[in-house]
Amino acid sequence: MIRRSITLLFLAAMVLAGWAGASLYLPYQKFPSEGVFVDVPHGTSRRAVARMLANHGVVRSRLVFEALSRWRSRSTLQAGEYFFDHPVTTFQVFDAMANGRVYVRDLTVPEGFSMFDIADLVQREGFTSRENFLAAARNPALIRDLVPGAHSLEGFLFPATYQFPRHPTGEQMVTAMVGHFRQEWAEIREQQPNLSGLGLEQVVTLASLVERETPKSEERPLVAGVFVNRLHRRVPLQCDPTVVYALELAGNYNGSLEARNLPFDSPYNTYRHIGLPPGPIANPGGASLRAALAPPETDYLYFVANTEGGHFFGRTLAEHNHNVSLYRHRLAEQRGAAPAGSSATPLRPNTVSSPVSPPQRLR
Repeated sequence: MIRRSITLLFLAAMVLAGWAGASLYLPYQKFPSEGVFVDVPHGTSRRAVARMLANHGVVRSRLVFEALSRWRSRSTLQAGEYFFDHPVTTFQVFDAMANGRVYVRDLTVPEGFSMFDIADLVQREGFTSRENFLAAARNPALIRDLVPGAHSLEGFLFPATYQFPRHPTGEQMVTAMVGHFRQEWAEIREQQPNLSGLGLEQVVTLASLVERETPKSEERPLVAGVFVNRLHRRVPLQCDPTVVYALELAGNYNGSLEARNLPFDSPYNTYRHIGLPPGPIANPGGASLRAALAPPETDYLYFVANTEGGHFFGRTLAEHNHNVSLYRHRLAEQRGAAPAGSSATPLRPNTVSSPVSPPQRLR
């Protein structure tokens, strides 16, 4: 009788060991083929995590996963959202959660995007709502130490590729972007002396104008040089993107800039006000920040779009007027019509002294 009991116990132990071994080592999937998300809140116990995984069909045995996590008690199961889309072993599940390999998606913020552009992007990509992102971007608390008088985070949401969970908050997103700005700015300042004499906010503001004026890296130092020359001469910068930004702030921008918009009353409008606008109008990348820190010495005072993505640069008003005429001629050829100069003619955003408005005479 005793021998029989021992034999039964031995067989039961073997079965249990086999079942536990299968639970640990054999890949398992009892969730839909499209995959399943498991969201583990902060503070969730090991037992609760094991139950969640079993309920979602990720692990074969709740008891085996809990036993494994307690056996490896030095490893903490990280909170976050995990995604499983193919059969995995219990060991693999534990390893993923112990190392915090949470589900993330890439978000690429292009250079020169304003906070409004980024808000549209994150909503379009399904991360968070436009309103949620803008609410966070309008709170300057994250840069109070850098720019005590800042009105928003505009200019400090560094353009780069980020990894976020499926549904981050606006605060999480702007915190990552401002953190990236701080890292990049520290590296730039180590490598590039400040030859412009401008403070941080002014450098970022100038860089944002440069970023919005030209997509060509080789032109950015020249554009910065033109703006610095005009600042020194105390003449309006006449930067069209500042008018666009002023309209966006007021909720009046309809997607295109026209000559009739140029007098729009705003401190950001560099047609109405001499000097830099009161803050950045976009979020510049490293190349534009470097150009604003060390603009080259140049005689250029004007630039106008050349219809090929770049610009014509001019030293004198006569040279600039010639470039404006050349721009209009090229534009007319491309459109197959005579040049038009009416106030309803849409402006290109990359101009100084717009081709549809009288050029600013330097005094």
